[in-house]
Amino acid sequence: MLELAILGVLKEQPLHGYELKKRLTEALGPLSSVSFGSLYPALKRLAAAGALEAVEPDQAGSDRAGANGAGEDGTGVEGSGLAREMVAPIPMTGSLGGEIAAFRARRGTPGRQARHPRQAQESQGPESTARRAKKVYRITERGERLFEELLAARGPSADDERGFGLRLAFARYLPAEARLGLLERRRAHLVERLAKARASARVARERLDTYARSLAEHRTEVTERDISWLDQLIAAEREGTN
Repeated sequence: MLELAILGVLKEQPLHGYELKKRLTEALGPLSSVSFGSLYPALKRLAAAGALEAVEPDQAGSDRAGANGAGEDGTGVEGSGLAREMVAPIPMTGSLGGEIAAFRARRGTPGRQARHPRQAQESQGPESTARRAKKVYRITERGERLFEELLAARGPSADDERGFGLRLAFARYLPAEARLGLLERRRAHLVERLAKARASARVARERLDTYARSLAEHRTEVTERDISWLDQLIAAEREGTN
């Protein structure tokens, strides 16, 4: 179930783990409780099956800076004040005060003194490091095929509340005939459930207290509304396929 949801979300666009978890909650509903403890093992399984791949985020900007030996703040070896001093020596002015002023101008302000590249990297803080460390997950061709198989699969889990909701969320990827079949199977399941609920309510009406009876009636009303909703979807689907 989770694998289907992951592939369906990644089919739309590549995402890193945090954003993927957010989109899964939207797809599965707020009560789905998708945790990182279940998400990352599922990602690992899908990656081992060749259904998705994890890639590093674009580092073109930092790579260009590394090639020039300087970061954005000019703290690399060639971009440091020390390197500039070595390339362009301070002219002798004949005045100690003037030469000190020129030296300070070459070095820049005290807070901009040359730092070791590792110190410059650490000074960017954990947020920047976390951004660089995030991997982006994207679906592969094998993953596309697996998604289609999982979406079209039938079985008890495909027709229950959660399975139906998930498949309906990605129903746009199904052929029209398969979408109609999904809706009709769900309607038949609810009609059967409604008949059983009404029969049970008639038998147990006398021994149920007010609250238990009210709860049973509420469940029946919810099922009736779901059937009416499905009738509308089925009618719209049939009009679209004609």
